[in-house]
Amino acid sequence: MAESSDHGDDGRLDVRLVPAVIVVWATALAGTTFLRESGAALTALLSAGAAALLLAGPVRRKAGGMRGKQAGRGRSLPVTLAVACLLGAAVALHCTVDAAKRESGPLAAAVSEGSPVVIQVRVAGIPAPVPAPGGSGEGRWMVQAELENLTAHGSKVSGTATLTVLGNDAWKDVRPGQSVRTTGIPKEPRPGEPDAATLSASTGPTQVGTAFDPKESAARARERFSQSAAELLEPDPAGLLPGMVVGDTSTLPASLKAAMETCGMTHLTAVSGSNCSLILAGFILLARSLRLSRPLAAIAAVLGLAAFVLLVGPDPSVLRASVMGFVGLVALTTGQRGRSLSFLCLATTALLLISPGLAVSFGFLLSVLATLGIVLLARRLTSWFPPWVPRWLAAGVSVPLSAQLACGPVIVLVQPQLSPYALAANVVAGIFVAPVTILGTLAVPVSALVPGLAPVLFFVAGNAVAAVAATARYFAGLPGSGLPWADGPVGVSAMVLLSALTLLGTWAALHPTGVMVGVLGLHQRLVRSLQDREVRNGARPGGSITFHRKRRSKHGRLESCKHPSGRNPQWLLPKIPGPRARPGPRALRRIASAGVTRRPPR
Repeated sequence: MAESSDHGDDGRLDVRLVPAVIVVWATALAGTTFLRESGAALTALLSAGAAALLLAGPVRRKAGGMRGKQAGRGRSLPVTLAVACLLGAAVALHCTVDAAKRESGPLAAAVSEGSPVVIQVRVAGIPAPVPAPGGSGEGRWMVQAELENLTAHGSKVSGTATLTVLGNDAWKDVRPGQSVRTTGIPKEPRPGEPDAATLSASTGPTQVGTAFDPKESAARARERFSQSAAELLEPDPAGLLPGMVVGDTSTLPASLKAAMETCGMTHLTAVSGSNCSLILAGFILLARSLRLSRPLAAIAAVLGLAAFVLLVGPDPSVLRASVMGFVGLVALTTGQRGRSLSFLCLATTALLLISPGLAVSFGFLLSVLATLGIVLLARRLTSWFPPWVPRWLAAGVSVPLSAQLACGPVIVLVQPQLSPYALAANVVAGIFVAPVTILGTLAVPVSALVPGLAPVLFFVAGNAVAAVAATARYFAGLPGSGLPWADGPVGVSAMVLLSALTLLGTWAALHPTGVMVGVLGLHQRLVRSLQDREVRNGARPGGSITFHRKRRSKHGRLESCKHPSGRNPQWLLPKIPGPRARPGPRALRRIASAGVTRRPPR
């Protein structure tokens, strides 16, 4: 039963949505990069392909006379590919509309002129530090924002558009939901980004208005949480706890950040699908303990997840992680846990349809690959462990190993480095992730609403996060913790090979009996191959290599052989116990025809 959870009812993976994911992702990648100006042509091409597939199916079945299961397969494949093309056409149309908005939107003229504007925006994300130009000088901060209005050449223009603001240290204190005014020069965004422009702010933000906004209230709660952590905890846990709970790494010590990068633990400092899964699991367990039905428990979990997303900030990465967690919830509540791959494909396709710019995001790619590795490998790896290994320990090793094997070839493109201790570090740190996530999330509203109870939660969560920090520093200090690795296609190919060898080595280490059986079977095949070669060589004219091919007769077992050359021929017939009887003419003819030399009687 355990091994079939990732499969359908008949033990096979449901891959019908895989073509849709491939076509949609490829279309989104092309429509946001090198085919940004050809979205209409791409839409027409994919629509024509879908129509051709739908029309070709009936014609092919009628001409071929297919029946039964063959006809069913003949119908399903063209329909599957046609649906994939239609979804790709929808993504291409989305890219076309976005390109038209950028060209005719309120920021288009300012971007083309490159002149300074006075702009009012609403902050939509959490500020993040970026390296200063040239690697020196004043620090720079980046934040996502939504346009409200701008003033250029004395005229005020209102409209909606998304943009990225780059500014000085004054921008690190802005909070999501705030309306601010600044001055800057709008520029073209980088290829693949969904923003209409990138604003290089020349002044700091000036707050406009004081209207209530839930995003700003959540940002104040996060700010209070970070301040409480700094007051109650040591530097390492004080900087790491906000990162593991709400994704705020602004106070993370640089040395600890480098250690986590070396050990492959940077995913712990971002809100990921694992955080959302833990929150969902906590709400489901709480609801079920209160005797709520499964649908009510699902509703409670969804509401809790929505509150968590609002609390940590509705950034695109957080929304992506929440969707992945929600997909897991659907798989659990509907009882179709064997359709994990289908739910993953459905979630990926939906996210790309909503935001085609995710196709060029490394974070999104790593998230999908990690989930794919867990879906395909985690339960299989868990089943490889012997029965005496605790189930939680087997799962604790299998889940990070599956994600690491799937993400390794892509990670080397960003960070060409091999982390030999990444698996061990993540397994040890994984023990403390659940208490940090759950207790830390509870501490965010408690620190703002009931400050007197916050020290208790911070004490427990702080000790757990201190263990995570100590794990990162310990493994980063071991010899060979960060080995250089080739970059580019060579590095990716080498990492794919290493991942395959790691998977094979894991199976061999957990199946010593199977390895022994395989070695003996290989030896038997080798012996048979050598014997067959001797047979072929012995059948040649003048061959002198002895071969053994057993025959049965009523006079006992005979072994046929080629007459060897030399003065000492081999007498291959064994001595038969009992009184010897001289063979009759028929037996003599059989022996002669078999090419057997019989030992002469004494």
